Amino acid sequence: MLLFALLYSLLLWPAVVSAAFGYTDDGTNYVIDSGASLVIKVSKCCGDIVSLAYNGVEYQGYDGKNTQVESGLGDSTVSIQQYSSPAYIIKVSVTHGTLKHYLFVRYGNNNVYIFTNKADASVTVSRYIVRFKGGIFPHSTTDADYYDDGSTYIEASDVMKDSNGYTESKHYCGNTYGRTIDYDYVGKTTGSVGLWMIRSNHEKASGGPFFRSLVRRGSSTGEDLYDIYHYNMGHTDPERFGLQGPSVLAFTDGGTPNSALFARNADWSWFDTLGIDGWVPSSGRGRVAGVGLSNMKSGYTYVVGLKNTAAQYWGTAASSGGAWSITKVLPGTYTLTVYKSELEVYTGSVTITAGAGTAVNTITCTDPADATAIWRIGDWDGTPKGFVNFADTPMKPTYMHPSDTRLASWDPSNYIVGTSTASSFPGYIWQDVNNNHIVYFKLTAAQLTTSHTIRIGITEGYIGGRPTITVNDWASALPAATTQASTRSLTVGTYRGNNAMLTFTVPASAWVQSTSSWQVLTITVITGSTGSGYLSGGISVDAVDMI
Repeated sequence: MLLFALLYSLLLWPAVVSAAFGYTDDGTNYVIDSGASLVIKVSKCCGDIVSLAYNGVEYQGYDGKNTQVESGLGDSTVSIQQYSSPAYIIKVSVTHGTLKHYLFVRYGNNNVYIFTNKADASVTVSRYIVRFKGGIFPHSTTDADYYDDGSTYIEASDVMKDSNGYTESKHYCGNTYGRTIDYDYVGKTTGSVGLWMIRSNHEKASGGPFFRSLVRRGSSTGEDLYDIYHYNMGHTDPERFGLQGPSVLAFTDGGTPNSALFARNADWSWFDTLGIDGWVPSSGRGRVAGVGLSNMKSGYTYVVGLKNTAAQYWGTAASSGGAWSITKVLPGTYTLTVYKSELEVYTGSVTITAGAGTAVNTITCTDPADATAIWRIGDWDGTPKGFVNFADTPMKPTYMHPSDTRLASWDPSNYIVGTSTASSFPGYIWQDVNNNHIVYFKLTAAQLTTSHTIRIGITEGYIGGRPTITVNDWASALPAATTQASTRSLTVGTYRGNNAMLTFTVPASAWVQSTSSWQVLTITVITGSTGSGYLSGGISVDAVDMI
């Protein structure tokens, strides 16, 4: 009877499935053959990938480090299972305390599908790291995330500078990938072999669509690719718990990865019956669509975001009319935010129901640029774009330390309204570097008779940094600190904190009563915290105007 059952099962196994597909146990590892060109080994002790062999060439690891969750989970319960339906799939399950981790290999694919369910803070996990040997893939000496052997550390143990004064850090990937909304994958290619990390939908990650975080790191000894779950640098969102994934580790023949694997395109229904803790199929999700946006400004991209403590999502509005939609959303009530570039111009609420769609009527955007300004420096867009060192695309401080020799001085000449341009105004102001920046302006006779409001928009306030002002001999009250991240930001490639507008009502008595005389505005960064140099109290400037 057993022999008959075995023969019957073999008859059911399609001839197209290679005999190589499957797994073996070498005593220490599960050896998994994709039936294509990829063979991996997964440690039975901890779930680390200890071998990545593609077309017979080993790519995995350096310095004894593996491809793994964070720096490795350590002793865990690891099991393996093979499925023949809904497809020929091998599943590795890893349990470490309250954390559950899964690896999947699917027949005929040179991919590894990766999930991590962090249920609570009892296990420290913030990323999945693919580690591979150095010297395989090409790089440029100016790659912001590549640590040159001749470089020296200038900040913590993760920012370096070479003999040319060029800076490098695993944090500096803005020149290649930028914000989360801007990229689907990261990786390297030789032209004949590509190794890629396709990011997950970041549903349970944090930071939103514009968050900037490390995505890869390289040196002559080894390289990393990351998918971030919760990255602490410059972080203002709470950590979200639950199932992250799938991230996809993909090998190719040198080309970019298959776009059908991108989180925004993928059909992951084949995971529905595979016993993944925390998995919610499409039938358990909802969708939301908006008729459009009014008061849109030309030349800006508008993004609609959803977030609550459990999940986050986003979608780009149509450039004409602003229609938008977001699909595959977990049920719940979300804060709905509309962004003009990166600036919040509407905040509301929406409730999503499983298996149903929610319609949202036309949303009217409230834009600070609508206020008639006596003068304005920069654009209200939630970024320092256009200011000193931020005029290029991509913006240099997103992939360079502020001390990099390729950057212009952070302390340009005083700003003269009517003469100077935004490109001569500092995008970052620090207490120890370029504080007390001066703006000269004139007022008409009518304007001299009344008070006016000076507005300063900031996108980040490092260690409590915030602006205060003086106008001629008048000084404003000292403002309270805004709510921002408690970790590094401006020096690790991000200006992205919490947008805030500080307003100062300047009385008519503050003006020099002459239409031909310059009024002198001084912007001073203050903080109650201690820091020095580029780690002193600092701000990232969105716009400055007077209304």
